Amino acid sequence: MPQLSRRVQLFTDSVIRRMTRISEQYDAINLSQGYPDFDPPRPLLDRLAQVAYEGPHQYSVTYGAQNLREALADKHSRATGCTVDPNAQVLVTCGGTEAMMSAMMTVCNPGDKVIVFSPFYENYGADAILSGAEPIYVPLHPPAFTFDVDELESAFHQHPKALVLCNPSNPCGRVFTREELLTIAEMATRYDTYVITDEVYEHIVYAPHRHTYFATLPGMWNRTLSCSSLSKTYSITGWRLGYIIAPEEIIDRAKKVHDFLTVGCAAPLQEAVIPGLEFGQDYYDDLLAKYTHKKDLFLKGLDDLHISHNDPEGAYYVLLDIREYGYESDLQFCKNLAREVGVGAVPGSSFFREPVNHLIRLHFAKNDDTLNEALNRLEKIQKQTGLDVRVFEDALTFKIALMVADHMKFIENRK
Repeated sequence: MPQLSRRVQLFTDSVIRRMTRISEQYDAINLSQGYPDFDPPRPLLDRLAQVAYEGPHQYSVTYGAQNLREALADKHSRATGCTVDPNAQVLVTCGGTEAMMSAMMTVCNPGDKVIVFSPFYENYGADAILSGAEPIYVPLHPPAFTFDVDELESAFHQHPKALVLCNPSNPCGRVFTREELLTIAEMATRYDTYVITDEVYEHIVYAPHRHTYFATLPGMWNRTLSCSSLSKTYSITGWRLGYIIAPEEIIDRAKKVHDFLTVGCAAPLQEAVIPGLEFGQDYYDDLLAKYTHKKDLFLKGLDDLHISHNDPEGAYYVLLDIREYGYESDLQFCKNLAREVGVGAVPGSSFFREPVNHLIRLHFAKNDDTLNEALNRLEKIQKQTGLDVRVFEDALTFKIALMVADHMKFIENRK
């Protein structure tokens, strides 16, 4: 048989989605894949119910329904202060994932190079490879996850076609300062490089940090492809609605890619999401307050358990340091955590180009009851029993150990 494509041998399947399957296998609380367990805003659900009977149910315009593109342009204009043409500068995509893939294929030719900050959302490397491009990884240095200007300049010396900027960052929660973004902008101008932004967490930025839209920086509109999604802002990750906003000449090329990549997004969902795009600032203030509360609840719980972690500035992920458990493989730790403890996580190594095996990622986009139960499960393992999950090879052995520990505690209490 002929050899299959070599490019698909250069990356793995999605470790994030793999950990969701493992979480479901062991009925674990899924804090691996970043989707909420609470409903979208009521106006979206009400409109969805209406659309179920009214339609549309057939193809919409390939590039996005007219009223959706207009609503996206209005929302983006309010947020950035920049006027956006819904007909020439907006492309609706099947989620932020397709937005990033379409943007990469629009910009890159085979053999081009693309700068990616590490840690990075796992799709970025695959996007570059599938586009025939070569990723250049620039490390973000913990604990603050800042970049070294000289290392970034060294990457630009390789004359990349594009730089991928996730801000706020998944997985580390970094929110880049305006000064850092201006440094990137200056180099992008000097080396004539496009910037592809992933700004899906634009509304989840914790005080005192502030989000700066990269395309609003001086001279950056013409070289920026602003990619985003409605999934996180409105708790509709399954609706798969994303978009690209960019200059007309870029969107014209991106439309061609999108036209043959996915044809178009689900027409009923494009219609149902429009009430959300018309929300006023109160909605986004309430959204931030909700996630600030969840962050505070979850991180305090981790602190009470003496579990080391970073403090995210944006998005809804936290990185836990697992060095004290002695694992060589963070993937094996996550598998054991799902199987024995009942909490799903993502191994940090899937986000880093560097050999990092001591971090795991959890998310806190869950109801309080879900977060508290996850913390209770972690507490039961780490504090109440003193048991170490790495020594148990199967669930039955672990449950027997728990029974023995509980019995010993019962005997101790009777003395």
